[in-house]
Amino acid sequence: MLKKAILSLAIGWTILIAILCLVKFNDLPSFGVSDADKYVHFTFHFVFTTLWGFYLWGNERALSKIVRLVIISLCYGILIEFLQETVTTTRHADIFDVLANLTGALFALGLFVLFKKLQTTR
Repeated sequence: MLKKAILSLAIGWTILIAILCLVKFNDLPSFGVSDADKYVHFTFHFVFTTLWGFYLWGNERALSKIVRLVIISLCYGILIEFLQETVTTTRHADIFDVLANLTGALFALGLFVLFKKLQTTR
């Protein structure tokens, strides 16, 4: 039951990323934080990797699957940036968004590595 809920959340989050990155929003509030969108990209891919990672978690090869998941997250982020540049008229591709995406995914991987180490020391 929990595995299905995590899968639903992971799929929903994946779709939400695409929607929020590709749909035009008028008059979004400004947070007064320089490059605030980079924090958003970091969070998008941190949560993406975390949710899919928890879905994949559960066997001795889980970490290798999560490493592949980081690569998937990177590719998904690049695809979104490509679509922003080619499909939308109000968004543009940004290599720093891709780097923020990758950083979020790598941070999630780091937490899974830590979690695995804590599991094995018990």
